[in-house]
Amino acid sequence: MVVTSRRMTADEFLSTPPDNPKTQLIDGELVEMDARTRHQDITFDIALRLGNWIRAHPGGKAGIGCNWRLDDQNVFIPDVWFRRPENLQPGDRVYLDGAPDLAVEVRSESTWRYDKGHKKDFYLARGAEVWLVDTAVDEVVVHRGDETLTFARGDTLTTPLLPGFEIDVTELFDR
Repeated sequence: MVVTSRRMTADEFLSTPPDNPKTQLIDGELVEMDARTRHQDITFDIALRLGNWIRAHPGGKAGIGCNWRLDDQNVFIPDVWFRRPENLQPGDRVYLDGAPDLAVEVRSESTWRYDKGHKKDFYLARGAEVWLVDTAVDEVVVHRGDETLTFARGDTLTTPLLPGFEIDVTELFDR
């Protein structure tokens, strides 16, 4: 992981293409992301399932990556995100303002400490539900406001944000 010593604002970050497109702005510093294949497999699987749910329940949007400008010092790129129809922003955009309604972060050694700390706190303060997918212990820790739930092998992950949406946690980690 590389963290720069030069501080930037969100406007500077968003107006200047980074040397490495896998870069986030966290507390004014550039942080490079480094995802391994298991991380990518799980990220893709969750995004695919969200996409299928949206096809059956039109209106919201989900994606992989995408710049989310949370404030003047923080531009995060969640691994997977979802936004309800009433919170969508129009047009083809370089970044989205605020936080997604659901932010999913899959463990990557380069950013995990940010994901489960600073980024989680920022998302929650802006009303997002946060899933921390911990590939080291094969668990998904879900934060909804003041509630924290842990889903492990044998459990089925659901969320009130997406009625009828389910993920078999064993199947997710056995990819």
